Amino acid sequence: MVNRRDFFKLAAAGIAVSAVNKVAMAALPEIVSAEAATTQSPLHPNSGRPYNPVVTLNGWSLPWRMQAGVKEFHLVAEPVLREIAPGMTAHLWGYNGQSPGPTIEVVEGDRVRIFVTNRLPEVTSVHWHGQRLPNGMDGVSGLTQPAIQPGKTFVYEFEAKRAGTFMYHPHADEMTQLAMGLMGSWITHPKNPKFMAVDRDFIFLLNAYDIDPGSYTPRVNTMLDFNLWTWNSRAFPGIDPLVVRKNDRVRIRAGNLTMTNHPLHLHGHEFQVTGTDGGWVPPAARWPEVTTDIAVGQMRAIEFVATDLGDWAFHCHKSHHTMNAMGHGVPTLLGVKQDDLVAKISNLVPDYMAMGETGMADMSEMSRAMDMPLPVNTLPMMMGVGQYGAIDMGGMFSTLKVRDGLAKNDYRDPGPYRHPKGTLAYEFNGEPPSAVRPPAQAETPSVELQVRKPGGHSGH
Repeated sequence: MVNRRDFFKLAAAGIAVSAVNKVAMAALPEIVSAEAATTQSPLHPNSGRPYNPVVTLNGWSLPWRMQAGVKEFHLVAEPVLREIAPGMTAHLWGYNGQSPGPTIEVVEGDRVRIFVTNRLPEVTSVHWHGQRLPNGMDGVSGLTQPAIQPGKTFVYEFEAKRAGTFMYHPHADEMTQLAMGLMGSWITHPKNPKFMAVDRDFIFLLNAYDIDPGSYTPRVNTMLDFNLWTWNSRAFPGIDPLVVRKNDRVRIRAGNLTMTNHPLHLHGHEFQVTGTDGGWVPPAARWPEVTTDIAVGQMRAIEFVATDLGDWAFHCHKSHHTMNAMGHGVPTLLGVKQDDLVAKISNLVPDYMAMGETGMADMSEMSRAMDMPLPVNTLPMMMGVGQYGAIDMGGMFSTLKVRDGLAKNDYRDPGPYRHPKGTLAYEFNGEPPSAVRPPAQAETPSVELQVRKPGGHSGH
């Protein structure tokens, strides 16, 4: 699942690590890192209380060691290189080789000790978002603790008092460090493994970046105009599918550390919101949904039974959030004939292509069929190819793949769904009926209305 790296291997920021001597490090849990951006198998406990592990979408769970009845983890905050999708990588900050960092899984009542080593070029801290713990372990630098200096290691220790879905992230230069991807997920499982048990349990974080085409590092001062909307720092088609068996009870947990809300929409199934970062939702307070909105700083757990076979879309329902790198200032060219301009502009810009006259879907076809030139390290705005052609998506989009006959712990992509005969939409080849129009109405005097469209992109 993971590979081990020498602790004294320098990070990309070139931080000196001599401040943490080898004798001190010998007392710490081993540092475990992962570099692959694919979904790893669930980490089943080999010590401590039993629990049903989660699957981190395009991620993994952090191993621990038991020390005198205490569950010990070791997080390393460091610069990382993260593949956003095939064709694009980003210089981010993360934990243990990944952004987001590995998921931490514990059990309600566990005594937990987390060693945090800082290999960043500036101070940091870790806030355990949503946890009930002593104030001095809350991780707000300057308020509840001194900041963790570069090259130093701090220790957090507390009891995991409440089962649920949580996050961890810095409370030091938060604007920069969250914009660089420094975050991770935390699961506290219930003491009773049979309580709220499901067959498949997924988790991911919603995050966003503003990375100029042709560059690698996010712009950390961006407030709303992000151009890459990601799940666990992956954009479609780089986001793995959520693979489940027919009639599995499925839980999907998602946390929002972006700067805006996200209405997550699932096709083909109804679900209930069964948990928040405040705890489990009582059964009497739940209702069926197909979309749930997750505000900034919130976590939600949804549950459903996967009754219907197929490849079901699962995505944020803000349409700009299911696209990749966008130019927010590009004018609308629907219906604008560009034939006479193409030849003239091509004399100045040899690779110029006219687009937008009939919509933006032609970008997918051109990038796929015509090898449309793009800046280095830049994704097309819409990507993905299915068994019937271009999917025309990007950003926060994936698929729930429901299949018969999967093994219990088989999360491998089963490939495209084969639709039974008579269940696939098809082209109608007959004559269309004549249009029926209502009788013409007498013209009424027109009223001129002037509307001023607000500038900026604050509604994104």
